[in-house]
Amino acid sequence: QVQLVESGGGLVQAGGSLRLSCAASGRTFNRYGMGWFRQAPGKEREFVAAISNNGGSTYYTDSAKGRFTISKDTAKGTVYLQMNSLKPEDTAIYYCAAATGWPRESPSGYGYWGQGTQVTVSS
Repeated sequence: QVQLVESGGGLVQAGGSLRLSCAASGRTFNRYGMGWFRQAPGKEREFVAAISNNGGSTYYTDSAKGRFTISKDTAKGTVYLQMNSLKPEDTAIYYCAAATGWPRESPSGYGYWGQGTQVTVSS
């Protein structure tokens, strides 16, 4: 079992940056691949970025490449999503998720989800 708590969301102007954090409970954090997903109003939840359990592999959706960076600090049990050059279309609730495997972009592969944090990008 792992519990996830996201933080770091907020309101930012287009072109700005935010860093989201996801703190995981439990002492087996290094067993989990982690992912970030987002859901905008009226849209399906979509994949943003993922990182493998040892941090050695990362994977991004095309819209995040070059702007977002996922990382994890195993000692702190935390995964981060650094978001730069934000655009209004990045506005969404961002969710952190954990998986015992490496499902990358597949939400069905993640067994644990946080409650989400709102990111709003103004134009």
